[in-house]
Amino acid sequence: MRRWLAGVALVLSPALTCGTRLAAQASLAAATEQARSAWLAHDPQGLVGQSGSIALQIPGADPSSPLDRAQAAELLRRHWRTAVERSLTVRGVHELESGKGYAELERCYVVAGTSDERQETIFLGFRKVGASWWLTELRSAP
Repeated sequence: MRRWLAGVALVLSPALTCGTRLAAQASLAAATEQARSAWLAHDPQGLVGQSGSIALQIPGADPSSPLDRAQAAELLRRHWRTAVERSLTVRGVHELESGKGYAELERCYVVAGTSDERQETIFLGFRKVGASWWLTELRSAP
């Protein structure tokens, strides 16, 4: 009986985890936290998520019209290549109007091979699609 229960738990655990992840997207604060975690892990797929397209404005890349997920992920991967994250703190989460919102984060990092700490502000724009918040814009400012 124990083996059977353990087997059922192993089979169901991914479904339960995915359900929790989707439920976490129901609030703008949860979507912001998921984006923050993906940034700290340098996980472009986790950051881009299910978004159809994203407008990026990051150092080393021209301000863009919205890019598809693959292009945005590659630009983010290149942006993070030389950075070592120190911290990424949520400074505010704001729902502007029904279905739109943004988050402001403060990033502290060093360029690989140096010890000079740098700071920048990251703005994340979100749009609510169904019950989930999708990232639609990412901008950084020194």
